[in-house]
Amino acid sequence: MRIRIKEILKHQRFLVVTMFFLVLIVLVAIASNPFVKRYFLLQTAQGQSGTLELATEGLRLTLDRYARIPALIAARPEISSFLSNTTSETLKEQAESLLSETANALGADGVYLEDATGKLLAKSNLSGVRSEVENEGYYRPYFDRVIAGGIGQYFAMSTQNGQRGYFYAAPVRSAGRIKGVVAVRFIVNQFEASLREGNSEVIVRDSNDIVFISSRNEWNLKSLTRLSQQKRDIIASAAQYPLNLLEYLPNEQSEFQSNISLIKIETSDGPLQYIATTMLIARAGWRVTILTPTRPATVLAVLTAGSIIISALLVAAIALLIRQRQVRLSEKLAAENRAKIQLEQKVTERTSELNHSNTLLIAEVEERKNAELRLRKTQTELIQAGKLAALGQMSAAISHEFNQPLAATKAYAENAGLYLERDRKDKATENITHIVSMVDRMSSIAKYLRNFARMPQDRTKPILLSQVLNSVCELMRPQITAAGINFKFERPDDALFVTGGDVRLQQVIVNLLRNSLDAVENVDQPAITLRTQIQDEKVDILVQDNGSGIPDETLNQIFDPFFSTKQAGQGMGLGLSISYNIIKDFGGEISATNSSDGGAVFKVTLMIAKQEDVNEAAQ
Repeated sequence: MRIRIKEILKHQRFLVVTMFFLVLIVLVAIASNPFVKRYFLLQTAQGQSGTLELATEGLRLTLDRYARIPALIAARPEISSFLSNTTSETLKEQAESLLSETANALGADGVYLEDATGKLLAKSNLSGVRSEVENEGYYRPYFDRVIAGGIGQYFAMSTQNGQRGYFYAAPVRSAGRIKGVVAVRFIVNQFEASLREGNSEVIVRDSNDIVFISSRNEWNLKSLTRLSQQKRDIIASAAQYPLNLLEYLPNEQSEFQSNISLIKIETSDGPLQYIATTMLIARAGWRVTILTPTRPATVLAVLTAGSIIISALLVAAIALLIRQRQVRLSEKLAAENRAKIQLEQKVTERTSELNHSNTLLIAEVEERKNAELRLRKTQTELIQAGKLAALGQMSAAISHEFNQPLAATKAYAENAGLYLERDRKDKATENITHIVSMVDRMSSIAKYLRNFARMPQDRTKPILLSQVLNSVCELMRPQITAAGINFKFERPDDALFVTGGDVRLQQVIVNLLRNSLDAVENVDQPAITLRTQIQDEKVDILVQDNGSGIPDETLNQIFDPFFSTKQAGQGMGLGLSISYNIIKDFGGEISATNSSDGGAVFKVTLMIAKQEDVNEAAQ
């Protein structure tokens, strides 16, 4: 009885200690939530640094593009001649023709020529719409800077058409003195369209903290700080913005780190909280800020705290379960011990037959212990066998990815040997080049299999789509021919460049063609089609077969890792998952559907490379 009471008290103490640590963990999780949230907010801000750098660099490059243009125009003899004789209509026409041609070539909104007093003498004529700089007495701060001998820069919003423009100006010199000013104006509205494509908000502010470029129209010409009357007077005197449009945008800011802050903005949708990351364009005095919603980071912090609490509850439940089993085992052992004592007492009093029965009972208990040990050993061996089987499947999957380039390498090597025997070194060199290409491809395949779980680090670039698809067809043609498949390949335009990586894109198309080969294996008249189609600024690569198609219940799972519709031992379901990650790394999309004519259609969508990127890559 004492032993029983002692065990109960011991069990109660264990429960009390377990509950104490459980409550302690919950309190720690709740107390650490602000620090966890801050960590995720900083991670979010750092994750958006690349997007911010791209937006900032785009603005900086545009500014630099126009910086030297006014000085080049001012050096033209037509300008100097006209300023020497402003009454000549012929010289004025020549000057305005030069200004218009320059504006057309640069895509600028306007190019203007003023005399040393600020009077507009000539301008480019693009649309016929008169600009406010045509008004006499009109003042822009860039004019004073140019007259003082520098290069003028200035940003302002038109009071006539609401367009926001940036001015660059330079002096026209003759005989050591300034005779006039050339100004170039370009519109910044074009940047907002690209800013609205992202998940985050982007704003550009001037030195007065006024937002003049934004991914949200309602924020334009709103100030994040209250403007003093002195600043409003300066803005009004320079006619930089219409004062009636300047309003304060209610907000609260708290700094996290240098150039990173937490900001809460009152919007038409209610208060929104963002993590803000800022970069400076020093030449223009602009600050580019990317605003990322804090809700995802807040949710992650809550989920992290919830995970800690759930884990603590799970550990506590397991500990209680183990403790309960220990108590039951202890009670069982105590009962057996009592029975053993009683049995020994009876054995002493009874005959040798009872003693023999006791010996048999002990032997049976020992046998049960041995059986339990053997069972545990068998279970361990089964677990190990399962691990080895999984490793074998992974090895088979990797080997499956290398079979095609190895077969192609062997064929090229044999051909190179034959060409060397025939003293055709050029053909042998060509085959050796193909072998090196196949080896590079196998190295790339191994790299992306190894790095399946993380984002590929290879830089994307403009690639010639026809060259990639031709290489794929050349690589897969022996298998397609041997299978007796009616293969149709619609070659894309030779001048079509897409954004991606040639080796990785080739691997994706090979994977899709191999899936189609498997799909039409039991079809009487197998057929596979590889073609492309262009939609806006994107191109679709379509791989279609006439197999049995994809079951509707698995369409949403085929790109998941280790999911496969093939029979056991014929793949681990990594091919389409790897392809999915590669295309996402290119900024594209991959999808699968069933054709109305039967069979499956895999579609890879990629962005068409911009011409300037193609030219840059070619240099």
